[in-house]
Amino acid sequence: MTVRNQWVRDGLVVGLIAYAAVAVFYSGFDLLASRGTLFTVNLLGQGLFHGLRDPSVLLFPVPVDLQVVFWYNTVHLVLSLAIGLLVLWLVELAEQNPARAGLMAGFIITGFAITVAVIGRLTEPMRALLPWWSIVVANGAATACAAFYLLRRRPGLGRRMFG
Repeated sequence: MTVRNQWVRDGLVVGLIAYAAVAVFYSGFDLLASRGTLFTVNLLGQGLFHGLRDPSVLLFPVPVDLQVVFWYNTVHLVLSLAIGLLVLWLVELAEQNPARAGLMAGFIITGFAITVAVIGRLTEPMRALLPWWSIVVANGAATACAAFYLLRRRPGLGRRMFG
């Protein structure tokens, strides 16, 4: 496998892992809150595709719109794959030029913070049902799971990236 194919493959796998980690987290979050495993994804899909701005309507039983759930998951998957590819592109740049590894690590950390901030801002009207801590934990879990995979695939990467 060429180096180009390896980083693209790893980027796609990292994106898939991150996507799955967030999905599993929110399924468990909803299950523990006795809301049904698709509640949050339905809420987010309603907001994204139907402009839901008053989530108080969802405090009452609302049937899950499987079309909204499907399309929201599609958007989430595509964005996760794109982020995975971006992260691996930065890792490749760091591996090719070790003097810039710290800068690339800084970009990755900043990207995490920006992702959490943007998601938090976009979901502000839903804060009662989608608390800040859940956004941080879901994205932290995604990052941890993806990093675990990547560090096993590329021994010594953490030391090379973070000194």
